[in-house]
Amino acid sequence: MLYLVPSPIGNLQDISFRALDTLKKVDLILAEDTRTSLKLLNHYQIIKPLTPYHQHNEHKVLRHLVDQLLQGKIMALLTDAGTPGVSDPAFLLVRECIQVNIRVECLPGATAFVPALLNSGLPMNRFCFEGFLPLKKGRQSLLKNLAAEQRTMVFYESPLRLVRTLQEFILYFGADRKCSVSRELTKLYEENIRGTLREVADHFIEKGVKGEIVLVVEGIG
Repeated sequence: MLYLVPSPIGNLQDISFRALDTLKKVDLILAEDTRTSLKLLNHYQIIKPLTPYHQHNEHKVLRHLVDQLLQGKIMALLTDAGTPGVSDPAFLLVRECIQVNIRVECLPGATAFVPALLNSGLPMNRFCFEGFLPLKKGRQSLLKNLAAEQRTMVFYESPLRLVRTLQEFILYFGADRKCSVSRELTKLYEENIRGTLREVADHFIEKGVKGEIVLVVEGIG
């Protein structure tokens, strides 16, 4: 059996009792970064074998993990922050498990885009989650298509690329489109900056950018 276990996006107290109980009972924990996962496990005094599972090795280790699951191993997939599969590895393993009738169970829990959307002040009854934009191939075509999107749009972005992305959004969506940038959600220095794309871009050009970023942009309406 495979459990998908959401991990806190910042505050370690945001993990559920059920997630902790699951991590205590599995045979093996698949960790996006074992060092990061160890901080969480050590905090709750959970001692379990860890093995790396991330975007750079998921194809290579897939067959071996599935074979172990077929032999009766119980595993938990734990990413660095948030829910496995939401802009993090999980899809390949889940798909393979389903194909060979291995039970998969996903626990509810933290994911960064939900609190960012809720406190953005933008319509949340209909939205689309775009994750990280392509760095090169297909980026311009996607932005052209999203310029006509009527729903609120949610993106993840690196602090190193946020200003560039905001400037591109100004080019494709218009400078007056409303947006919200949430930074370091659930952490001590959480910050939510709201305004037009131009206002928010100017803010981060002046102040600089640090931390994990969720960017929410209103649809064309």
